Amino acid sequence: MPYVDRQNRICGFLDIEELENSGKFLRRYFILDTLEGSLVWYMDNPQNLPEGTSSVGSLKLTYISKVSDATKLRPKAEFCLVINAGMRKFYLQANDKQDLVEWVSALNNATKITVPKSGEQVAHNTTEACVDTSGAMKQVSYKTEIIAGVPIITTTQEKGEDQNGADRSVQRKPPGQLPYYLSRSNQDQSVIKAGYCVKQGGVMKNWKRRYFMLDDNTLSYFKSDMEREALRVIPLKEVNKVQECKQSDLMMRDNLFELVTTSRTFYIQSDSPEEMHGWIKAISGAIVAQRGPGRSAASMRQARRLSNPCIQRYTSCNGECSTD
Repeated sequence: MPYVDRQNRICGFLDIEELENSGKFLRRYFILDTLEGSLVWYMDNPQNLPEGTSSVGSLKLTYISKVSDATKLRPKAEFCLVINAGMRKFYLQANDKQDLVEWVSALNNATKITVPKSGEQVAHNTTEACVDTSGAMKQVSYKTEIIAGVPIITTTQEKGEDQNGADRSVQRKPPGQLPYYLSRSNQDQSVIKAGYCVKQGGVMKNWKRRYFMLDDNTLSYFKSDMEREALRVIPLKEVNKVQECKQSDLMMRDNLFELVTTSRTFYIQSDSPEEMHGWIKAISGAIVAQRGPGRSAASMRQARRLSNPCIQRYTSCNGECSTD
């Protein structure tokens, strides 16, 4: 869902058909800035990109004449909307019906503010109404950094490109879809919630996008949703609390929550406030289901100690003390 960030801009992920009539939709992070009068899109949330990374494309709000539901125009593109801008139509895909309605409303409301007054001549420079050429040229270098429609920023990005340099970001992956290796053979595994988030590294303190998966007993994260081996598995029995991060202003991160364990505090950023609260609720619910209501990790450890006391006895053979 689109959300308002700390700079009062409307932000969120959408899929866009950057090449007109290509039928190929790419995942992008959009920022609707009414003060600047522009709609800009990036490979990922700029907070997760290297400083100074330019946008992939941009569009001045003054060139937008209408934004509407395009489901009937593009029946094969689910939750599709169209932006009419001069001689160009931009087709985008939202995540669901509510997301579609909210983006259409936000864009139309923004263009009402910036519509030129009567008598003013609207510039006929169609170049600005189209995708930023400089940004589009940079797309080539980013193509191989997309896995399953989501940007993956890691230090091993070179391995993400196949031998032919093919773009693997073309196919749109439905939100929350499980990795391919869990979709069939491992369906008996009770996965509660899965999806991409951005987490802070434990040593370098850099931020990387990871695929998270929550089940009844653990929270795991992977390099991508195509990986079989988890980078880390966090047992829920070690989690003391999960909550919205109180230091989000200091870290300059939107939608940030923290997972406090016995050994470390994990800082995790979601794509929207709804996703953040969804993760907090899901993790908290899984902890309650595992431990029972009102039982913290400390109380669980104490209960285990009390239920398994160390029984000392003397062996009949040598009289030495031993434990069971």
